[in-house]
Amino acid sequence: MRLANKVALVTGAGSGIGRATAALFAREGAKLAAVDLNEQAGTATAEAIREAGGDALFIQADVSKGDDVKRMIDTCVETYGRLDVLYNNAGIAMGATPIDQLDDAVFDRIMSVNLRSVYLGAKHAVPHMKRQGGGVILNTGSTSGIRPRVGASSYAASKGGVIALTKALALELAPFNIRVVSINPVAVDTPMLETVFSQQDAEQARERRIASIPLGRLNRAEDVAYAALFLASDEAAMVTGTAFEVDGGRDAG
Repeated sequence: MRLANKVALVTGAGSGIGRATAALFAREGAKLAAVDLNEQAGTATAEAIREAGGDALFIQADVSKGDDVKRMIDTCVETYGRLDVLYNNAGIAMGATPIDQLDDAVFDRIMSVNLRSVYLGAKHAVPHMKRQGGGVILNTGSTSGIRPRVGASSYAASKGGVIALTKALALELAPFNIRVVSINPVAVDTPMLETVFSQQDAEQARERRIASIPLGRLNRAEDVAYAALFLASDEAAMVTGTAFEVDGGRDAG
């Protein structure tokens, strides 16, 4: 097992990438703290892991709030004794919106959930990782943070910030044997993706998105989960500061 004797915490674990990654990490031997704002969804993830023979607990938290993030990290460490892998995965999307029509509150919420949460997760996890001699921090970025799409300025800015923060933390934390990597997926075929497409144009929007991906399909949540598994494992011991793309060769369009 690639994560045997390790403890992992995954945010946004109630659905999509987070749920697939939490389940995979547990199958590969990790003790798992599943974090989500949605109590019902997060509890279901933890229960499914336990029913499959794994070890998991659910922690409800709003990852944009410092007190909640500190509590989720402390609860994980108090329960399992350490934290080897923090996956800052929770995030929100946005539909295409011209900049002059974007509501300030939407911009602030996207920045808070997508970017501030990564800062908070690292801030509260790093002291534990320093004491235990190392760890791994994974952050969900996006191809939009490298090659933005039209109308998603706030989302692209938040994910670009995740990538830059990842690179800065990788340099800062390398002396403490803490690796930091951003995982940058192209669109993932989860319910959240439907919120990006307009109801009138959903099918055509999906087809256009797929057409921009040379491998000819959207990501599945499991595609990203397997990338995260590799990056969390000791097999990736020399990978840090990388913007790891899981994008099917997506072009700039």
